[in-house]
Amino acid sequence: MSSSDRVRVRGLSIYRPIIYGNTAVALTQKERDALTSPDHTHRWTVAVRSAASPQNSDQVGGADDLSYFIKRVTFKLHDTYPSPTRNIDKPPFEVTETGWGEFEIIIRITFIQEAAEKTMTLLHHLKLHPWTVSGEPEIPPLEVALKAGPVHSWQYDEIVFNDPFQNFLNLLTAHPPTPLPKAKRKPIPFHLANPGSFEESKGGTPEFHASMISEEAERLDDARKKIIAETERLRNELIQKEAELEKYKKQLADGA
Repeated sequence: MSSSDRVRVRGLSIYRPIIYGNTAVALTQKERDALTSPDHTHRWTVAVRSAASPQNSDQVGGADDLSYFIKRVTFKLHDTYPSPTRNIDKPPFEVTETGWGEFEIIIRITFIQEAAEKTMTLLHHLKLHPWTVSGEPEIPPLEVALKAGPVHSWQYDEIVFNDPFQNFLNLLTAHPPTPLPKAKRKPIPFHLANPGSFEESKGGTPEFHASMISEEAERLDDARKKIIAETERLRNELIQKEAELEKYKKQLADGA
């Protein structure tokens, strides 16, 4: 390695799109009876994957091998699981388990040495039961859950590397990510931050697409405008109330 490889490329940012989340399926009664914990109702997989999905696959994301920049992914499960801290040092970066309850999973991404980056921490709420628009969990009967199929809960993110070292930049540019499809081809992943996507999320394995990014940016811009408008309304209301208060104070002073 030459000394120039360990020089940071200032003013440059490069990112890699990932998704993190889980897929869960309800277990049949026969599958439950075969478990050492027969109270477990679902089999689930939590994972960190590349954002693009493989062609002709029922898997969400994972078209690319992320080990060229990720060294380890650690999943911290609920303490009731044996060895709840699971370190995954090679792809696929995922953990499959069975269980009956939903809980928060802490995900820590450790990058390769060349990155010289701090560990990244993510939080994911394990989702077992079908989505509802309100977000309130509804636990369907077994036969309904089996007929409904897998439950998906996935979040898109972009890992941004600012001022990367030259040798790490070389690694990243040598592995360009598979681009997301430009438009919707499959159902989209549902998220409570976008309740309007509930109907669009139905009908099979979801897939992220490039238009979702611009659509999310538009939603954020609309939300920003609403916050600004509400802030202005409240400011004007406060000014009005303060003026009324001063008027009453003056009336009291004149009456005294």
